[in-house]
Amino acid sequence: MNTGYVRHRASAEQCYALDKEHLIITIQTGYDVERVELCYGDPFSAGIMGGKEEWQGERISMEREAEERETVLFSVVVKPQYKRCKYYFVLYGGGEEWFYFEDGCYRKEEWQVKGKKLQYFFFPWLNESDVAVTPDWVADTIWYQIFPDRFCNGDPSRNPRGVKPWNCEKTSYFDLYGGDLRGICQKIPYLKDLGITGIYLTPIFSSGSNHKYDTNNYGMIDESFGSEEDVKELVRCAHEAGIRVMLDAVFNHCGLEFEPWKDVCQKGPKSQYYDWFFVNQWPIEVGDRDTKDGRYYSFAFTEKMPKLNTNHGEVAEYFSKLCGYWLREWDIDGIRFDVGNEVAHSFLKRLRRDLKEIKPEVYLLGELWHDSLDWLRGDEYDSVMNYPFAQSINDFFVDPSMGAEDFKYAVNRCYHLYYRQINRVLFNLLDSHDTERLFTRTGDLGRFLQQLVLLFTMEGSPCIYYGTEIAMEGGHDPDCRRCMPWAEIEGGSHGQVIGLVKQLIAIRKEYPATKSRNILWKKMEKEPRVIWYEKIEEYQRIGVVFHGGKMACSVEVEGKILFSYGYENNVLQQNGVLLYHRREG
Repeated sequence: MNTGYVRHRASAEQCYALDKEHLIITIQTGYDVERVELCYGDPFSAGIMGGKEEWQGERISMEREAEERETVLFSVVVKPQYKRCKYYFVLYGGGEEWFYFEDGCYRKEEWQVKGKKLQYFFFPWLNESDVAVTPDWVADTIWYQIFPDRFCNGDPSRNPRGVKPWNCEKTSYFDLYGGDLRGICQKIPYLKDLGITGIYLTPIFSSGSNHKYDTNNYGMIDESFGSEEDVKELVRCAHEAGIRVMLDAVFNHCGLEFEPWKDVCQKGPKSQYYDWFFVNQWPIEVGDRDTKDGRYYSFAFTEKMPKLNTNHGEVAEYFSKLCGYWLREWDIDGIRFDVGNEVAHSFLKRLRRDLKEIKPEVYLLGELWHDSLDWLRGDEYDSVMNYPFAQSINDFFVDPSMGAEDFKYAVNRCYHLYYRQINRVLFNLLDSHDTERLFTRTGDLGRFLQQLVLLFTMEGSPCIYYGTEIAMEGGHDPDCRRCMPWAEIEGGSHGQVIGLVKQLIAIRKEYPATKSRNILWKKMEKEPRVIWYEKIEEYQRIGVVFHGGKMACSVEVEGKILFSYGYENNVLQQNGVLLYHRREG
């Protein structure tokens, strides 16, 4: 047995509380390990440590949960009777038996040496306040991201100067089209009919740009979007339609017209806000250049976005009160934190405590593009934007050397980065205002639909970007922010694609197995680029097959076909996909 692959720590994602009574324990091994048992019990069942009695635990088998490229994950859920847990592992493979403790692996004869100080793994105490608790409603939510300036112009009288005619064309960084909050409110019936149950708005606060990520006044709705009353009306209309509302919070940086920043620019170290920012050179020079010279810190060296010092108590107090107001007065349901990996952990911990006291079910979402476990331990974010998931899916479609096994390993990795309760509410997406659009990236309706089927049959909370339901095109920012072509939609030009997307959303809602964490990967030996998996929930199975190869292949499935594209007479064409359902028992 290659014990070099065996890894476990009684912390992080390998031993944690699922709820106030249960622990999940996971161990990583090589493929040569055939079976794993956990021996566990209360640390004091044989008396206080150091006594003469020999500690004996209960042995139970662990489930072979997932395969990654070089390793296998075994896991088990246990319920410690007295909330404490002491344990070790027994590994079997190739006729060998090994015992794994904190200090490594032992053969049986080494383990049984008289007087040996065995270094067990410990979970000291299951404290209820340490459990990562996520909002239940998020797991059942279908999100729709909206870039307000480009969605719908509901009140042309508010148009700012220089607004361009509404047209779904390529855009520049400075174009304005007049989309507003009243326009979004008018389209709530459209979103409800589509099957949407949550909308995420990019920033709506006062700013000099069309994207509003350079906030000048956090207490004022941008006048081109509307007023505070318009926000309240939008939330009311959305809630009546069964749709939740999430706002974007840009607390990592601000705009040049933010009053505290202006005060610092005028007064320097004498300003009461000087420590709200990271100023390294005084006087502050502002011109048409980046901040790589270090005169002050800014977001991505962007001069117009000076970085806020979220380590500072007054900054934390300011934004905590601001978010509290949104919850109390506007009744919003979620907050998405822009550049969520750069704000201070202490800042996020405070905000979570304050906001969960006001509205325990509020959804706190961080914008992170990488492994984010340090932000997801239950005292900061509820979830993150699951870009690793989107990137793993994309890689299979752009790299023809990747096979079904590679795809399986990539997806398994994404779902074993975090706690199980976090996976239920991960914000799964395929594109956004920060990426090229899905249809432009895939370049083919079949490949486009394949990825949407993946999105709607994986654990987590799926989100589509406005216009995805019509296969809208658009390159990287700013081209991914084109106007929504309402005249074309209402004229029926996009009925086919809208119908297919509505069908997928309806399947997601009707069949709980689509949200299940239980996934069975199937293999077609002669078709290395055909992905086939089944999602299992009690007696229900939802199966997905999609073809990433070049030649049509024969695929026969048992059950009812729920959705298909490029599949007929048991033949799956290149870029084809099918989704089926069957019951057992």
